[in-house]
Amino acid sequence: MWSAVAERADYLRRAARGAGAERDEVLLGAKTVVAATAAWVLARHLLPPSVSTFAPFTALVALQTTVYRSVRVCVQYVLAMAAGATLAASLAALAGVHGWTFGFLTLVALCIGRIRRFGQQGTQVAVVGFFAFSSGQGQIAYIGHLVASVGIGALCGLAAHLVLAPARHTHRRQQAVTDLYTTMAQRLDDLADTLEAGDPDRDHLRQWRRDWHGLSAACERIRRAIDTEIENGRMNPRRTVGGAGEALPRAREAVTVAERGMDHLRSMTRTVDYALDSGELGNLPATFRTRFSAVLRAVATALEEIGQASPTDADRLDAQIDGAAADLERVQRGERGERTSPGASPAVHAVQGTLLTDAGRLLADLRSGWQNVASTS
Repeated sequence: MWSAVAERADYLRRAARGAGAERDEVLLGAKTVVAATAAWVLARHLLPPSVSTFAPFTALVALQTTVYRSVRVCVQYVLAMAAGATLAASLAALAGVHGWTFGFLTLVALCIGRIRRFGQQGTQVAVVGFFAFSSGQGQIAYIGHLVASVGIGALCGLAAHLVLAPARHTHRRQQAVTDLYTTMAQRLDDLADTLEAGDPDRDHLRQWRRDWHGLSAACERIRRAIDTEIENGRMNPRRTVGGAGEALPRAREAVTVAERGMDHLRSMTRTVDYALDSGELGNLPATFRTRFSAVLRAVATALEEIGQASPTDADRLDAQIDGAAADLERVQRGERGERTSPGASPAVHAVQGTLLTDAGRLLADLRSGWQNVASTS
């Protein structure tokens, strides 16, 4: 219990220290408390107690992470409430309040609630229908009070977002992408150092293999954060950060490019690890190791260029990719010459061929991916 308390206290300290996910969550919780309380007080003074609970509940529903999501969910809830109340009133007026009519109400409400337009609020068709049918006996007066209570809750919830709208985090999302590409570039530089080293660190190499899986998971988290921030820009009364409309789609596309490149980087790391275990890494020609390491460092430079938060210099990046591709072509020609020389080792050339293939595919994906990133700018 003390551990949980300490963890929560640390969470609150991070929220107080600076902007971020922790502060956003704390502010959302505070707005929810204020909006729900205000809705309950208003409904209790203006409406019968039998419907006052719907006001704070609607305020909870209306306060979502973003303004756009709040409006969307609120509209879905109001539609579900209207459908449930209309169904209850119609059924009570036509057939009366009985056990079999309640069962029929449940069946129809569940079917209506499955309509995709209601989203996750589809179950509220049945919930509101139960209240209107059972507590309100399907009477129009009760349903009118119910509608008013829901309206009070929705207004209180949305007003809280208008008074203190969710913060914008465009630069934070861009920085996450930059950090991702910087890490990938560092790993590629480390891999180049490993190829050139006389006595590579096997444990270090295997740690990189585990790190690639962690970075793959980070890509998905970053993409979700970017999608949320794109949504956060819709209907948000806060001033839009300059260039956010272009920066966020570009950052999202850059994450896709990183994921594709990571597949090839993972494959190269795995090849080097296997070659180290089999002893073939030490048998690679020194000229190949030096030249291929230079290619990897050139690709690392291109990765940093793609991942930077500021707009990428297209001419410079194209020149970097072209230079790396030209270097790779020279290494490939040298490897083909070595393969035809007397005493060539098939195992060594298999390792060389795998590394060259992965590097070529990596450059091809970077080139095509960069074009997609540029088209979103």
